[in-house]
Amino acid sequence: MVAGVLVCGGGSTRFGEADKVCADLAGRALVRHVADRIDPVVDALVVNCRASQQECIERAMAGYAHPVSYVYDEREDAGPLHGIGRGLEAVDATYAIVVACDMPFVDPDFVRSLFERAKSHDVAIPRHGEGNWYQPLQAVYRVEAMALAVEEALESGVERPIEPALSLDAVIIEGDDLRAVADERTFYNVNTREELQRAQEILRNCDP
Repeated sequence: MVAGVLVCGGGSTRFGEADKVCADLAGRALVRHVADRIDPVVDALVVNCRASQQECIERAMAGYAHPVSYVYDEREDAGPLHGIGRGLEAVDATYAIVVACDMPFVDPDFVRSLFERAKSHDVAIPRHGEGNWYQPLQAVYRVEAMALAVEEALESGVERPIEPALSLDAVIIEGDDLRAVADERTFYNVNTREELQRAQEILRNCDP
């Protein structure tokens, strides 16, 4: 059994007054697009969110094919590392894919490849983009190992998710290796209304 963790608890400060998590994207909430993309790959879903978000997310997730559970941040706007940790603590599986709730084109075939790469390791994490940035919010983790590493990192004052990830036995997917298994759009994320509009255009013009 494998699980998905959606990290939704950020403040959406660049999106304006509304919360982007439930923003409409082609008739579905943004968070539902992400959940539907990983639906073929996971057996259960954990949503990390703020208490104030749960009602709209539950509406968006109505009829989802897998069990969905919710876990709140201990404090609001605590950051993605805290969200990853809270989500993994609630997972009943050996491995989990952690995805930010604003990545509507996450590639299910790529997620499958991450699960494959993670076997016998603790982390399978991509590096992508001009800055070759690590992508801890589209990575597979061995749940017990990463949850403990996150707890220790938070106790030490660490805020960046990549630090506990790389403290474990990590497989890094990058360069030609990454391009061979991942659709470029898998890392597209929506932070602003302009980026939401761009996502609308992508959906109108092609099948993601």
